[in-house]
Amino acid sequence: MATKAADFLIYDAQAGVYRENPEQIVRDDVEKHYWKHVCLTILKDWRLYVMLVPMLLVFLFWRYLPMYELLGCFKVPDEVKPVAEQYFSGFSYFKSLLAGTDATEFWRALRNTFLLSFYGLCFGFPMPIILALFFNEIRSNIVRSTCQVLTYLPKFMSTVVMTSLVTMLVKQGALTSGYGIISQALEALGIISQDVAYKGLLNNPDFFRVIYQVSGIWEGAGYDSIVYFAAIIAISPTSYEAAQIDGAGKMSQMRYVVLPGILSTVVIMLITRIGALLNIGYEKVLLLYNTNTYVTADVVSTFAQRKGIEGGQKGLASAAEMMNNVISMLLVISANTIARKASDTSLY
Repeated sequence: MATKAADFLIYDAQAGVYRENPEQIVRDDVEKHYWKHVCLTILKDWRLYVMLVPMLLVFLFWRYLPMYELLGCFKVPDEVKPVAEQYFSGFSYFKSLLAGTDATEFWRALRNTFLLSFYGLCFGFPMPIILALFFNEIRSNIVRSTCQVLTYLPKFMSTVVMTSLVTMLVKQGALTSGYGIISQALEALGIISQDVAYKGLLNNPDFFRVIYQVSGIWEGAGYDSIVYFAAIIAISPTSYEAAQIDGAGKMSQMRYVVLPGILSTVVIMLITRIGALLNIGYEKVLLLYNTNTYVTADVVSTFAQRKGIEGGQKGLASAAEMMNNVISMLLVISANTIARKASDTSLY
């Protein structure tokens, strides 16, 4: 469409002439001196940008440079030559994972990864929200602070310490006299048999997913509730007052004031959680599983660790992780698209 003089000029009725639009003068000045303003802003806030450097270096060395090694998914491994000079093998590793000799183990690991993450999404995701709602209803600051600190503490324990505690509670072995207190309680209630308790719950594949999810909720629910509690306390008190005037009780205030007030935060956190649906770290699983529980405990990360480090098949391990990450990316895009269309809230 052709531009007109009126798009850039305004008519001065008194003088009978066109003059340059003051708003356009400002826009032209901003565009002309854009980089000057950027440099001045950086110089003004240089301390903040210096603090940004360590994070950029972390992303550079731990996120972007390792992408170079993804070429190993398509190369024949050679310890002498760099990855770029190794022989191109095509999609042989992916064929082996999808329909080759390693297909059975890979699909089992992928299924276990999805199920563990899906159960964590169903049972673990709502728990921080429930905790945040609970903390919001505690009127004593001392009691609330004490409860929050107690629920935050497990997050600051190392994975080794946490898995050791889980082992002591459920598994018979050198760390415990007899079998763990949880095993004893479950046996006393008739939920498990004496034979199952004696062999150890962690040696039974039927109980691995339950133990993994319960320990995950215990470890992270309190710490994850910080985000939701911050969103709750940001809600204006006038909203509660208006609800009280209308006769709303505590449950009605939660339903019509609190939950809508934190809905955008919940949606954003849900999208990020779906994005990490297949990204289960191998540390916790590696410390809890054994050969008896591979059928329900082996995930893509432990599969890649076993094949790549123990088996020396680095290309196969890289291909497995790459497929896992591609699926995760597609899940993020899908979840973000659905959220944007359903609630007008999205990451991008």
